[in-house]
Amino acid sequence: MKRGLMNRKLGAAGIISAVVIGVAVLAAVAGPGLAPDNPTLPDLQIAWVGPVAGHLLGFDFEGRDVLSRLLAGAQSSMLGPLVVVSLAMAGGAVFALTAAWRRGAADAVISSGMDVLFAFPGILLAVLATTVFGAGLTAAAVALAIAYLPYVARVLRSGALRERNQPYVQALEVQGASVPRICFGHVLPNMSRIIVAQSTVLFGYAMVDLAAISFLGLGVQPPAANWGVMISENEPGILQGYPLPALAAGACVVAVVIAVNVLGERLLDKAVL
Repeated sequence: MKRGLMNRKLGAAGIISAVVIGVAVLAAVAGPGLAPDNPTLPDLQIAWVGPVAGHLLGFDFEGRDVLSRLLAGAQSSMLGPLVVVSLAMAGGAVFALTAAWRRGAADAVISSGMDVLFAFPGILLAVLATTVFGAGLTAAAVALAIAYLPYVARVLRSGALRERNQPYVQALEVQGASVPRICFGHVLPNMSRIIVAQSTVLFGYAMVDLAAISFLGLGVQPPAANWGVMISENEPGILQGYPLPALAAGACVVAVVIAVNVLGERLLDKAVL
């Protein structure tokens, strides 16, 4: 009975997480159009004004509607991690399949290269990239994808090795199927649960890192709306007694990260089982 109650609780957590992610995706897709006010037009006369009728979250340090900036900022806040995850998963899958299929020297070289990348913290590599190539979301996203690559490759390599030894692979080889067809047509689809689970967990890390980079002024540049930028811009308001703009943006980041991690852990548990 306790186990059934636990399963129901886990089910409720999964549903809540899915709803949070769905709302965030909707905001990323339609947020700029749903924003009730111009998210970049300042009005210093109403700076730091709290919630009023028609403005549920009040105004920020430049008198811009906080809710409008949250909705508009969801696009870059969600798109950036999605790009990071897509690049890291694509590169990690290629390296993992190559290592599992070739084995021997190829596996050793790839493993050594991944060990070198492990030495570079993701956010540090992103800061270096934005310093060299200029502040912006593109350089930071590519740098984070490279930094996450060894984590993805290591997880997927174990799954690829397991699939490599399955009888269906040997049967396909006997039938004369090409390596790309076996890998991308059969091995990868059979690893889909691990891929989806790893992607969701990685998405949370990427969102936090990109928000931190934007907070440092090296990611999305003001006056563009972004959750990390909003935290940075409105940080002085916390000490001045106007914490809502910064806390609202921080709450959005925390809510999405928790949601994708809960969902990722559930998917990973199912993948392992």
